Amino acid sequence: MATEEQCYNRGCGQKFDPSKNQDDACRHHPGEPFFHDAYKGWSCCKKKCTDFTEFLNISGCTVSKHSNVKPPEPEKPKVEKIPDTKVIEVNPISEPILERPPIDTPLEIIKPEIAPSLASQIENLEHSIGHVQIKSDEIVVGTSCKNNGCQVSYQGPETNNSLCLYHPGVPIFHEGLKFWSCCQRRTTDFNVFLNQKGCKEGNHVWIKDNDNTTVSCRWDYHQTGPYMIVSIYAKQYNPTKSVIKLNPIRLYVNLIFPQQNNAVFTLDIELKGIIDVVASKVTMYGTKVEIKLKKAEAGTWPKLEAKLIKRTESPKREVPCQVVETPKIKDVDLNDL
Repeated sequence: MATEEQCYNRGCGQKFDPSKNQDDACRHHPGEPFFHDAYKGWSCCKKKCTDFTEFLNISGCTVSKHSNVKPPEPEKPKVEKIPDTKVIEVNPISEPILERPPIDTPLEIIKPEIAPSLASQIENLEHSIGHVQIKSDEIVVGTSCKNNGCQVSYQGPETNNSLCLYHPGVPIFHEGLKFWSCCQRRTTDFNVFLNQKGCKEGNHVWIKDNDNTTVSCRWDYHQTGPYMIVSIYAKQYNPTKSVIKLNPIRLYVNLIFPQQNNAVFTLDIELKGIIDVVASKVTMYGTKVEIKLKKAEAGTWPKLEAKLIKRTESPKREVPCQVVETPKIKDVDLNDL
């Protein structure tokens, strides 16, 4: 019995007896199978389908003898080998870091831009200053003596000849007791404390010098890409007498308030970063002063100040709570009560 051989014609898949291999014994596909867009078929005929089992059962379109010779495998596409090359690392070009100048670099006065809303107030401000100065030396009838504990009020020049009994010390509140540091007469009743006669004789004081020469102004800051912007919220300051100075790492502000006996607000900051003094500018408005500090280096500052050299009030920010030891004796100024 002759040995059967496997037919390798595509689409046939049968075994055959070489001695009985006739010209019409094999039905097969001489073309190549193709798979495209979910379709499966043969390149030699137009039959195609989407089901793989149906594709396997597509009858061949050509009749010939069986063949025991395997068809050549389709050539795989050649992959072009890229020769090894040296990897070149490209680093971005970074600008050199500026050297930080000393804090005592000379300060430059920045000429401010006066907003129209403020310009209209300057003339009225100067007029009111002159009016206050004329009235400042007059004593109004009914004015109380400014010495602590004196109960006399001004009724005219003859009142100056009356006796002034006052407390030269300071009022102290401690553990419910109220007394003056100069005479130590203690009481728990506030009205009794207020009516205690002075322990020292002297002259009446009708106009007390204003010891408070500073003004507290709220200030804050924010930043954009090229600028750090400081805002100081203030009213009735004199823009012609107020001064703002800069050096590359320092901001100095001195605002003058004529209607408050030329009281001042001072802010002196060592800046965290470096600024371009020439490109910075100041604008004065009726309700605030805006200082635009031009950054000399690109980037975001973590905060405005490296150190506060001097200030009359700090910006309102949240700070960690601290335990403060309560003093045993609390001194209270009752002049304004």
